[in-house]
Parts: sequence; C-alpha cells; structure tokens
Amino acid sequence: MTFKPVFFFLSLVLLTFSLSAQEVYVSPGGSDSNDGTKKQPLKTIPAAQKQALKILEDEEESEVTVWIAGGTYSISEPLIFRPFGSGQLVFKAQGNESPVISGGVEVSRWSKNNEGLWEAPVPEILAESGFRELFISGKRAIRARFPNEGFLYVKQAGEDRRTNFYFEKGDFPIPSATDGVELVFLHDWSISRIGVKNINADTDQLVAVDTIGARSPAFFTIDNWEPNPRYFLENAPEFLDADYEWVFLPDQKKLLLKLPEGVNPADLEVTIPFSEGLISIIGQEDQVVKNIRFEGVAFQYSKWNIPEEGYCGVQACHFDPRPGNGGWAVVPGAISAVWAENISFVGCSFRNFGGSGIWFGTGSKNCKVVDSELTDISGNGIMIGEGQDRLVDGQPWWKSAAEQVAASNTIENCTISRVGAQFYGAVGIWAGLTAQTTIAYNELFDLPYTGISVGWMWTPQATPSRENTIVGNHIHEIMNTLSDGGGIYMLGLQPGSKILDNRIHDVKVNAGRAESNGMFLDEGTTDLLVEGNLVYEIAKSPLRFHRATTNLVRGNYFFTQESHPPIRYNTTQETDIQKVDNHFFPKGDADYQKTLRKAVSRWKKKVKREKR
Repeated sequence: MTFKPVFFFLSLVLLTFSLSAQEVYVSPGGSDSNDGTKKQPLKTIPAAQKQALKILEDEEESEVTVWIAGGTYSISEPLIFRPFGSGQLVFKAQGNESPVISGGVEVSRWSKNNEGLWEAPVPEILAESGFRELFISGKRAIRARFPNEGFLYVKQAGEDRRTNFYFEKGDFPIPSATDGVELVFLHDWSISRIGVKNINADTDQLVAVDTIGARSPAFFTIDNWEPNPRYFLENAPEFLDADYEWVFLPDQKKLLLKLPEGVNPADLEVTIPFSEGLISIIGQEDQVVKNIRFEGVAFQYSKWNIPEEGYCGVQACHFDPRPGNGGWAVVPGAISAVWAENISFVGCSFRNFGGSGIWFGTGSKNCKVVDSELTDISGNGIMIGEGQDRLVDGQPWWKSAAEQVAASNTIENCTISRVGAQFYGAVGIWAGLTAQTTIAYNELFDLPYTGISVGWMWTPQATPSRENTIVGNHIHEIMNTLSDGGGIYMLGLQPGSKILDNRIHDVKVNAGRAESNGMFLDEGTTDLLVEGNLVYEIAKSPLRFHRATTNLVRGNYFFTQESHPPIRYNTTQETDIQKVDNHFFPKGDADYQKTLRKAVSRWKKKVKREKR
C-alpha cells in the first residue's frame, strides 16, 4: 500500500512532462511536407519555426524543442519572432552535430577571361540590391583596393575642409570611372566610407559625393585628425591586382575575382551574403517576446549595405543618417531583439556578417550570450541597450521613460575577435545606456579599436545607466588601426558600476592625435569602482581619465613604460580620483618580467576560481 501513492505521483509527473514538452525535428534531408518527427523531419528552419510556434499557441505546451541536424540551412530573410505566449521555445543542435543557419548565396558558373581573371554572373536579385562582401570558404576576400596594404596620405584638405582633398601626383592609379569607387578615410576613433564623385588628375584633387566625416559634431573635418590623414580607395577594376581580391561590375552584372595560379573557384565555396539579418525578435512594450533559446547553432553570412550617400562614423559604429538630419543611426545586428526577455544564445557561433553581430536593444531584459564565439564581423560584436536619440512623448527616452532601459543582460565566457572588419571604429562589446549589465570572463582580441565600451552620456548627468559590471575579461591585441580608445572604455555617470579583475595587454601606439590606453574613462565618468585589474604592455598609460569626476581606483596592478605615468589625467582633477593600494611597476625595474609573470599567474588562478 505504501508504494501506490509514490507510483501514482511518478506516473502523474511523467504524464505531465509528456503533455507539456514537445519536439520538432529538422534536417537538410527532410521535407517540409513531413510531420516533423525524428523519423519524418522537416527540411527548413522556417517550417520548423512555424510548427513549433503553432504547438505553443494552439496546444498551450510549456516547451517546444526544435532539434536541428547538422548541415546548412539557407534563408533569404530573417527569421522573425513575435510574442507567442508564455511557453519556452528552444532551437538546439542534435547531439554533437553542427547546424548552420546561413544567409548567403553561393556563386557558380565561373570562367576565366583573357586577362587571367575569373568571372561569374551575379544572380539578378543580388545584382539589383548590391553587395559589399565576398567570402571564400568562410574567409573574407578583399574588395579590390589601393594600396593593397597600408594607407595613402592626404596632402592637403580642400578649402571647405569637408568634401575634398589633394593628393600627391602618382599616388594611385586613376580609375577610368568613379561610379562605385569608395573612399575609406580614417579619423582618430572612427572612419568614413563614402563614394567618390570625381578625381581630377590635373589638379590632383579627390572630391567625395558628400562630406567626409559626420556632419555633427562639427570637429569632423578632414584636417582635424592626423597631420596627413590616412585613407585608401576601394572597388575599382584598376585596383584588382592581388590574389583573393574581387570587384563587382554592376553594369555587366558580373563578378571578377583574382586567384593564385592553379586555383579554380569551382573547387571553392564562394559566397555572397544576401539575407539582411538572420534573427529578428520584435516585441512591444505591452507585449514582450519571451523565452527563446538557441543552443549549439552557427549563424553565418548576413548582409548590410551602407547608406547611399555614405557611412560616416561618429563612434562605436554610430553614424549620421544620410539623407536625413535625425539622431545618430547605428550599424544593425544580424541578430536583433527589442522588447525581449529571457532570450539566450548558448554555445553558438556568429561569423561573416556585413553589419554588427548581436543587438539586444530597447526594453531587452535578462538576455544572454554565453559560451559563444563571434568573429569576422563588419561592425560591433555585441550591442546592449541604445543611445540617447529615441523619443518618447517628445522627450529623449532616458528622461521621459527611463524604465524602458535594457537591463540585467549578460555576456559571459565568449570569444570575440576580428570585429570592425569593414567599420574600424567598431568595438567588441558595446553597452549604451544600460542597467545591471554583466560582461564577464570573455576574451576579446585582434580588434581595430576598443574592446569593451559602456555608457553613452558625455557628462555626469543622471541617466538610467547604473550597476554595470565588467569582470574577469581578457582583452589583448587591440587598437590595431585607430586610436583614442582602450581595452575598456567608459563614460558618463555610472552609479554602482564596476571594472573588476580584467587582464588587458598589448595596446599599441597609433597615428591619431590622442593616445590609446589599457582603460580609458572618458567624459563624465563618475561613481565608478576600478579594482583588481592587471594592465601591461601598453604603449601609453595603463589608465587614463578625461573630464572625469569622482571615482575609486583600488588594488590594481599597472605595468608601465618608463616614460609614461601609470595614470594620466586629462582635464580631470587628480584629487577627485581616490587611489588605494595600487601597484605600479615601471619597465626599467630589475624584477619587471618576474613580477609580471607572477601577476599573470595570479590572475589566471583567480579567474578560474571565480568562474566556478
């Protein structure tokens, strides 16, 4: 008799589980006319998504798992998720398989022309919409540029200091036509990519189709940066002279590709991104999208075209819209979410994107990217929250609707590299006006600009930003192209926010006016704790404040170059920065290397212990 209640309870549990959890299977070898079972899988991700959502909505199940077999699943437009109820929707790789959701189109029908270049027709739909990127076996190919490496240098800005400049005679081959030719111009911490209107070979003058640099702030003039600013030119047949370079001829709807002798593109996977985004999660303030999880899924190939009148960056892939005079726009994410809660990406990979990677935007809460890899991204790697410009009731949202702040989101144990592949002012992880964001135990490296950026107010004015934590990250080989940034960049009032136990090293000198640092705490930085960080091999100062106010710097290990102070204060009262128990080691010290090795060893052990 005593076993009957137990047996009844277990039977009830099993029955409840069977009623509340459902499974849908999808495989490249399946068919969308199948029933979605393991024996009869569906073929496409959209069909599996539709079936899973129908189960959640019609049958009121508490969880549906879409099991994805290995292989590539091509999509031509983003998968869109809207509010679907209270259940949980999971997309998960089967076993140890590696499914890929791809927004790319493969190029075929190659032939070799009389100049030894490979050419292929471009599908009509791609030729009409245009494209900026080409990938060969998953590796970014180079859109024909001059010079092939390094930069050209402006001789002198034109009279208006905005739209044109002079170059040295013979600096570059003059294209026979400028339609489609792009100028890539480097500012200190951002770049412009803008069309060329004309090039005068007699006066050695280049004129762009619009202003080079953002219209606002006003200091984005050609001659406000380096003495002779860096630039290069892209996308002309005359520049097609190096292996793995390519160019698209829109009038002929033809692609040209230069490959090493003996290499046939028919033996390679040559892919053009086509889908403008891969995942789009769209909720509303009164109807939030909840409880979606992706696990073990790879996302590859996503397209983003710059505005017709050019991309002129301001900071962290924000740019002024053209046409238009509104607030700053931002390079969008291939994975995007607004008014979303409990959205998770676990053990996923993201690569070969034309825009940014992942963006948890307005109203996003309790969203996570964990144990994942992002690499070869044109814009920012991961973005959390938003800037200042959105209006609610005619006022900036952070004044009139502060409760809409993105909050309690987490980026943990991810690897982020080679972001900013097109837009060099990109950062690995960007968090704008956010609250209770946690950025923990990630590795960020091989970046053209800053590693992690948090904050989006250049004064100590109160915003919803608070209690953001950057802890245990390993940031190295950064600031490889631009300047005036650092491993960690913060700004604005940040009550309760912390920079803890990060390891930052190998930040090189660049050609811009301002130096780059291990940590750069910019205008308005206030109420921030900087504690336990290890910073070394920094060409300039490990820590720099600029127009900051009161902050606490405690227990850090700063290894410095002999000629640079461990902490630099630009328009900052040194007495406002409370310093407690910090350790400074100039490179000339006899025990410098030994002390550094011990400090690195301690950091590794501490982070390993904390991650448990």
